[in-house]
Amino acid sequence: MSGKGIHKYFHTHHHHRNHPQSVDLTQGSIIKCIIQFAIPMFLGQLLQQFYNMVDAWVVGNFSDNNNFAAVSSGGSLTFLIIGFFNGIAIGGGVIISRYFGARDKESVQKAIHTNFLFGIMSSVLATAAGLLLVPGLLAWMKTPAEVLPHSLVYFRIYFAGVSTVILYNICMSIMQAQGDSLHPLYYLIFSSLVNIVLDLIFVAGFHQGAGGAAVATVIAQGLSVLLCLVRMCREPDEMVRLDFRKLHFYKDIMLQSIGQGLPTGIQNSVISIGNIVIQSNVNAFGAYAISGHGAYAKIEGFVFLPIMSVSMVLPTFISQNLGAGRQERAKKGAAFGILSGMVLAELVGAVIYLWAPYALRFFVNSEEAVKYGVIHARTVAPFFFVLAFSHCAAGVMRGCGKAFVPMMTMLLFWCGVRILYVTLAVKEFPVFKTISWAYPLTWTLSTLLFLAVLLRMDWGNAIGKKRHPEA
Repeated sequence: MSGKGIHKYFHTHHHHRNHPQSVDLTQGSIIKCIIQFAIPMFLGQLLQQFYNMVDAWVVGNFSDNNNFAAVSSGGSLTFLIIGFFNGIAIGGGVIISRYFGARDKESVQKAIHTNFLFGIMSSVLATAAGLLLVPGLLAWMKTPAEVLPHSLVYFRIYFAGVSTVILYNICMSIMQAQGDSLHPLYYLIFSSLVNIVLDLIFVAGFHQGAGGAAVATVIAQGLSVLLCLVRMCREPDEMVRLDFRKLHFYKDIMLQSIGQGLPTGIQNSVISIGNIVIQSNVNAFGAYAISGHGAYAKIEGFVFLPIMSVSMVLPTFISQNLGAGRQERAKKGAAFGILSGMVLAELVGAVIYLWAPYALRFFVNSEEAVKYGVIHARTVAPFFFVLAFSHCAAGVMRGCGKAFVPMMTMLLFWCGVRILYVTLAVKEFPVFKTISWAYPLTWTLSTLLFLAVLLRMDWGNAIGKKRHPEA
C-alpha cells in the first residue's frame, strides 16, 4: 500500500468561490476538516479495492485453486511496471492543478495535452515491458509449475490491455486537478459493475479461469477510459478541454511533472520489487500458500482503507496550512492524523486476528490455503499500528514538500532490508511464518526513522519561503 494519487488533491486551496468542489482546509475544526476530506478518498479507494476483489472472488469460487493463485499473486508484478508511470501521472496532476488555480489558460492546456500524450507513450512502453519481462519474472519468482500456465495467460492479456489502466489514471489525474473528483468516481462505479457482469460471464459461465478475469478487467477499464475521454473532449470550459489535434510535448511542463512525480514513481516500483521477492519466497511453498497469502492481501486491502484515507488527506491538509503560514494548525493536524490512523489500525488488526479464518473462506474454498492465510494474518495484524504510523508520517512529509524522505525510507527498509531479511532468514528458518515476519520488521524500522525525522523537523521552514507547496 502506498500514498499514490494523493498529490492530485493539491489544487484544493485555489479560487474557492469559483470552484465549489474545492476544499479549504485552513479554516474550522481540524478533526472535521480531515474527516470530511477523507470520505471521498475512502469511497474512491473502496471502489478500487472492490474492483480488484471481484476478480479474486469469482475465480476463487468458480474456478480451481491454480487459477486463483495466478490471479491473486499478480499485484506486485503489475504494480512494478504501472506504478512507476502512475507516479509521473500524479506529478502531472500537481502541475495542472497549480496552473488551473492561477487560471493560466495556456499553461493548463499545455499541461493537459503533454500529460495525455505521456500517458499514450507510457501505455506503449508498459505493454512492451509487461509482455517481454513477465515470463522471465514468473520463472524467477519460482511460480509453481501447475500455476505457471494460468499466470502466463492472465498477465499476457492484462499487459496487452494495460493501456486502459494507465490512461484511466492519467484521465483521473487531469480531471481531479481541475476540481472534478465526482466524474472519475462515477466512471469507476460503472466499470466495477461491468467488471462483475463480465467476470461472471467469462469465469463462471465460460469457465475461462484467470484469462477470463483478465479479459473482464481490460474491457471494464477500457469503458471507463472511453467515458473519461467523452467527458474531457466535451468540456464546456475551453481551458480544460482535451483536443487530440493539440497533443504535443512541452519540455518544460514534462520536466516539472517528472520532478513532482518521480519520487512517488520510484517509491511505487521499489516497494513492488521488495514484495516480488517476498512473493517468490511464498511461491516456493506451493499453490496453497500463494492462494492463502493472496486472499489475505485482498482482506487487508479492504479493511485498511480507512487508515489509508487518513494518510492520503494529510499531504493536502499539511501543504495548505503551511502555505497559509499556519504551522501550529499543520502540526496539530499531523498529530491527529497519525494518532487516529494508529488507533484505527489496531482496532482493525484485532478484528483480522480474530476473524481471519472466516474472512479468508470468502475468497478461497481450500482449507489448506486458509491455513496459510491465517498464519500470515495473525503474524502481521498485531503490528498494524506501526504500518499506519509509517503511511501517515509519509503523508505528512509529502505535505511538507519532502517527498524524497518517504521515497528513501521505503527504498531502504521496504525494499532493501525486506529483501535481505527474507533471503537470509528463510534459509535459517524454512517455515512460512518466517516470510510473514518481514512485514512487521520493516514497518517498525521505517516507523522509527520517520519518528526521528518528525521530532527533529523545523515546521517553520518545512516548505521554505514558498506560499504554495505544490509550486
